[in-house]
Amino acid sequence: MRPWRHETVHDKEKNMSENTLISADLRDRVGKGSARAARRAGKIPAVIYGDKKEPIAIEIEARMMRKIIHEPGIFSRLLDINVNNGKHTVLMRDIHFHPVTDDPLHFDFLRVGGSSTISVAIGVEFINEDICPALKIGGVLNIVRHEVELNCLPTAIPEKITVDLKEGKIGDSIHISAVELPDGVTPTIADRDFTIATLQSPGGGVKNEDDEADDSDSSDDTESE
Repeated sequence: MRPWRHETVHDKEKNMSENTLISADLRDRVGKGSARAARRAGKIPAVIYGDKKEPIAIEIEARMMRKIIHEPGIFSRLLDINVNNGKHTVLMRDIHFHPVTDDPLHFDFLRVGGSSTISVAIGVEFINEDICPALKIGGVLNIVRHEVELNCLPTAIPEKITVDLKEGKIGDSIHISAVELPDGVTPTIADRDFTIATLQSPGGGVKNEDDEADDSDSSDDTESE
């Protein structure tokens, strides 16, 4: 972690790639008994719903899914689930975990269509921290949002949101309006220009170089009087 970065929540990274392919089987029955039987067989029960179609109950091989759910961006990456020779393009919407072992117990998948708008949480990446004026003089990057929820098409999910800090000064607040979003992508929060991060003085005693220069000029004028 960079010494000037002050994080308020766990840092997260979004790495988008091609759709992940998953094989699954239809479940003949639903309910607690059927779910327990699936888990004993090394499977994890799940449901696919949405896109104005009937929900379907499935079960997925547990070992494969334990690996996939710990990959970055699991809630903003498209997955292709093959069920009985039929493909469903989905987003992971919820993972139910065991309260003690933390093993995944159930998955909820949202079926998406090519023309339907979805909301996804996209990670924020900060660049040019090494040349940021505020950070070079000891300032702190206070990250308010590590992710921003966006509305977009399933085929146009952004890999990340990029914030350029090359001109950032102490006291600056970086709002969503300062971020260039791809065409057709909008924040789900539309009623205010919310803050993504701020650049702060760690103890109140650090000033921008321009401010220090102004103070110096003012001092010279006073002494010359």
